[in-house]
Amino acid sequence: MSPEQKALVKETWRKVAPMADIAAQPFYDRLFAIDATTRPLFKAADMTQQRQKLTQALAMVGQGLDHVEALVPTLSDLGRRHAQYGVMDGHYDTVRAALLWTLEQGLGSEWTPKVKAVWDDAYSLLARVMREPHVRQIAPTTVMADQ
Repeated sequence: MSPEQKALVKETWRKVAPMADIAAQPFYDRLFAIDATTRPLFKAADMTQQRQKLTQALAMVGQGLDHVEALVPTLSDLGRRHAQYGVMDGHYDTVRAALLWTLEQGLGSEWTPKVKAVWDDAYSLLARVMREPHVRQIAPTTVMADQ
């Protein structure tokens, strides 16, 4: 991502951050509505804590975009844990849709095609790292051969 794209993600996150705890509820409502297979993944979760974790993760991303390489170990670990919880590769696309929808609701008229594109790029970058455990589960010989 370019410095300008990173700055736009940070700027828009600062606008959404004050209402992030409130926006986390519609995020999960939307996630469960567009992909019912995600609901069982949260059956044992305390949803209040889960919403806080989502908000913290998004804040971490917003703050860490300038040094993505420093986020890689944390994101890799998060991806491994998500895989253990039963998250499938396709769920990342559903989360993308729910996240972009939630940001659109929060930003209103400030949600432009440019803002959508940079958030989509930021999510893609992070999801790529988190998806790595899924790649290893699906094709371990291919991944091992590439190393």
